[in-house]
Amino acid sequence: MQKRQFGSTHHEVAVIGQGTWFIEQGEPSVAVAALRRGLDRGMTHIDCAELYGSGAAERLVGQAIAGRRDDVFLVSKVLPNHASCAGVIAACEGSLARLRTDRLDCYLLHWRGAYPLQETIAGFEELQRQGKILSWGVSNFDVSDLEEVRRIAGPGHPACNQVLYHLQQRAIENAVLPWCARHGVAVVGYSPFGHKGDLPSHRTTRGRVLTEIAAAHDATLRQVALAFLVRRSPLFTIPKASTSDHTAENAGAGALRLSEEEIARIDQAFPLDRHARELPVL
Repeated sequence: MQKRQFGSTHHEVAVIGQGTWFIEQGEPSVAVAALRRGLDRGMTHIDCAELYGSGAAERLVGQAIAGRRDDVFLVSKVLPNHASCAGVIAACEGSLARLRTDRLDCYLLHWRGAYPLQETIAGFEELQRQGKILSWGVSNFDVSDLEEVRRIAGPGHPACNQVLYHLQQRAIENAVLPWCARHGVAVVGYSPFGHKGDLPSHRTTRGRVLTEIAAAHDATLRQVALAFLVRRSPLFTIPKASTSDHTAENAGAGALRLSEEEIARIDQAFPLDRHARELPVL
């Protein structure tokens, strides 16, 4: 599994991680087994949030990482309506209890809400002083929001920005990704197969490109898609897996290196809309 430095932190983190949005909707034992299979395959970056299943996803993650906490780069997110200084601290403590741990490796503001960023950041910094979080970041932030965070907190902040990013939605490449690359901010793409998890059929031109590249590497279409989405720094991705077999497939992308020619073919098949400036969200 390929690793790279995660933003301004000192951690080398797996480029293919594990998302947990809607993971609580399946059989709990299957979800826990899938997460553990991911850990076994090097997918040690696990992302969750207090929003997911109203804390149920965090409880499942807590079961999955029991006895293996030191192997995991653990991330969770606070809801905007909890993002006052005191609210951030209380929300984090709730997440820690559900995850059965004493710390998060990174704690994110899920999206921007009504509370001033100064309040949220003050809560993050207090949690860092207490050792309850080791770093903090944001999610669904556009460049203007990122600039504001940097003005308040200074260089090295935020550690990451988690954003929607998949082959058919590449708008972050216009402004958000270049800004993050310049300032050493990790970019974590969520929903890497789109909200419905669909990839183009092999009967389409786009699908044939992925199929041909996959065949050349003895890989799957999903693995090729993931490899493209983490093709360079500072990119990471967090696909969700509902079964152990699906997890193993995702993990296989961590060792797949696409050639410049293959990257160019995918880029041409799934072209970036240079006029797309609005930050995409789900």
